[in-house]
Amino acid sequence: MELKYIQKIAEKLSLALKQIHNIHQLHSEGATIPFMARYRKEATGNLDEVVIGNVIEEIKYFNEIEKRKETVIKTIESLGKLTPELKNRIESSFDATELEDIYLPYKPKRKTRATTAIEKGLEPLAKMIFEQDTGNPEEEAAKYIHENVKDIKEALQGARDIIAEWIAEHEQARNKVRQLFTASAQLSSKVLNSKKETVEAQKYRDYFDFSEPLSHSPSHRILAIRRGEKEGYLAMDIHIEKESATENLKRILIQNSSACASHTATAIEDSFERLLKPSIENEFRLLSKNKADEEAIRVFAENLRQLLLASPLGAKKVLALDPGFRTGCKVICLDEQGNFLNNTTIYPHPPQQETDKSIAELKSLVQRFGIEAIAIGNGTAGRESEQLIRGIDFGKPVSIFMVNESGASIYSASEMAREEFPKEDVTVRGAISIGRRLLDPLSELVKIDAKSIGVGQYQHDVNQTKLKGELDRIVESCVNHVGVDLNTASKHLLMYVSGLSATLAKNIVEYRAKNGAFKTRNELKKVSLMGPKSFEQCAGFLRIRNAGDPLDNSAVHPESYYVVEAMAKDIQCTVGELIEKPDLRKRLNKKKYVSEQVGEFTIDDILKELEKPGRDPRTQIEEFRFDETIKSIEDVKPGMTVPGIVTNITNFGVFVDIGVKQDGLVHISQLSDSFVSDPNQVAKLQQKMVVTVTEVDIVRKRISLTMKGQALRQNKDDTKVSSAGEAGNKKETFNANKKSIEKKPEAEPANAFQAKLMELKKKFKD
Repeated sequence: MELKYIQKIAEKLSLALKQIHNIHQLHSEGATIPFMARYRKEATGNLDEVVIGNVIEEIKYFNEIEKRKETVIKTIESLGKLTPELKNRIESSFDATELEDIYLPYKPKRKTRATTAIEKGLEPLAKMIFEQDTGNPEEEAAKYIHENVKDIKEALQGARDIIAEWIAEHEQARNKVRQLFTASAQLSSKVLNSKKETVEAQKYRDYFDFSEPLSHSPSHRILAIRRGEKEGYLAMDIHIEKESATENLKRILIQNSSACASHTATAIEDSFERLLKPSIENEFRLLSKNKADEEAIRVFAENLRQLLLASPLGAKKVLALDPGFRTGCKVICLDEQGNFLNNTTIYPHPPQQETDKSIAELKSLVQRFGIEAIAIGNGTAGRESEQLIRGIDFGKPVSIFMVNESGASIYSASEMAREEFPKEDVTVRGAISIGRRLLDPLSELVKIDAKSIGVGQYQHDVNQTKLKGELDRIVESCVNHVGVDLNTASKHLLMYVSGLSATLAKNIVEYRAKNGAFKTRNELKKVSLMGPKSFEQCAGFLRIRNAGDPLDNSAVHPESYYVVEAMAKDIQCTVGELIEKPDLRKRLNKKKYVSEQVGEFTIDDILKELEKPGRDPRTQIEEFRFDETIKSIEDVKPGMTVPGIVTNITNFGVFVDIGVKQDGLVHISQLSDSFVSDPNQVAKLQQKMVVTVTEVDIVRKRISLTMKGQALRQNKDDTKVSSAGEAGNKKETFNANKKSIEKKPEAEPANAFQAKLMELKKKFKD
């Protein structure tokens, strides 16, 4: 990549030239973003994945600019109009808009009023007028009357048409109009009268007669208006004041007060209204759309990251229930690894109402399969099923969780699901997905198209290619952040590991099936198509539990094993002892191991990993209960204070599930007693919180909520997630927490959420 581009990227992102150069070099060699961020910190200067991703996007942008320059130069050259000065100007351009402005006068055009006038031979007349000669334009125009130009009026009109097009292609004029759009453009929308009274149009009624500065328009509003326009209910416009624009253009282009200048002024007004405004408006339509897309995609990506990194239950035996009324509740059992063991259907709800039989069946399954936790889908009949199960005495502690089942039906009907469970129907596959989501949300959610999970805003309106690219990057980031068990991971999970393609992931699973579990990371090299580069990229993110070498179950990369071995040798212990005994690690002088190949960042990462090798970075799961006095929207009344779970975060607020099949909205203005600019500052996906109902619209199925006056449940470890494996070693932490609340009602609650939970428990106990 040329130095001039590296310098531009470094200036834009405030980074060192060396960082940009190294990232470009690594990327061109096939290094992934997670690999660079984790194992090449010395080369990147310890940049995180976001910044590295931004650098790569800038590199792609400048590569596209370079390709576009080649096309522009080739086209102009073919016209015989490429001068050394023009070529130099094109090659010196770093901005896509500037490049297109340079190219515009030479760009092949469809037939226009100007090209028609040029064909009639009126270009010299246009040139004379545009240069604002002191001559008489009418007298000059008379010279151009012939069989295709009937009179002076037609000649002058043709000349003005040519001038109007020149003005529309004039760089300075275009930039001035852009400046005016940037400073003062108004976004407006009007309802189409023919659709105003239709029921479908009412969802856009806020935009029936709407106007605001474009610079103040948030992404969700722009996308909403564009959707209304696309569906045929609204007319959208982006405009500036015509008088101000034309006066500014005249100041640039009018040189005197001659008769020619008067014709030029007329051409300016025509050019703005007919050519310049539509052209620049289209630019700003695209710019505002791209900006809105970027923001919507950012929100979706952040929500997806939080969902993928949601707390796993860990290795527990699970009973999963996909609720239903008429068709019954599909019940399946899974072992600790998520292997499918059994399925049945119960009918505890109307119309069958086989409650006693269903309870007996559930109790039998819990005993027979040693069930430790129950996962209930949060769809139709979810709350009724939860209430039923919470009332059952299983004779032992069994934790109960509501699981978001968004996308489970899509997975159950997919080719992937048919491949996994060819003998089971879609209802069984859906229930299996619900159970596995509780065990490990990440491993299960990677099987579903991220767009189907339902945590975005206007996700179908944004650029689908960009959305897919960003969501795939988030999935890859999360998978590699957590790490993957090499001996249990599905090919669908493995294909998101750094350096692994779908083919390599398939080959790993086939090798495992044929040869048994991997015993060492080095054994990966025996997998078909696993070359040195692929091994380098993936090895550090793959874990082997109970491996002979404990480093194979850590995030220490095989290329650095020799460093750990040298550490162990220096203090005369084994690698295992170095991991198990913190006192031994304290004796190390880390500077001794810094070299040209291994820098301080890598040494620090190695020592940190030795503290808790293979640690799952996700938070510990917690049990949660909705307010059992409300089951439908009809039960919700203004003034109620109820517990809920955050299901979606948008720029305009937070959606909270309070257990009535209709999420409530906490508008951004209601999230806190103080000003909130970004809902992510105060809420996280799947967070438990206490909210107060302010308004209920049963007809429109809308619930308005507020957090004002409430204390958000703050968990300082929300983003520092702790391990599912660690959770498993904490003597059933979620059960212990439940018991502590039940046994010690007199204890002071830690927060508003816990206070409400204790209040509800006491009420139902009484």
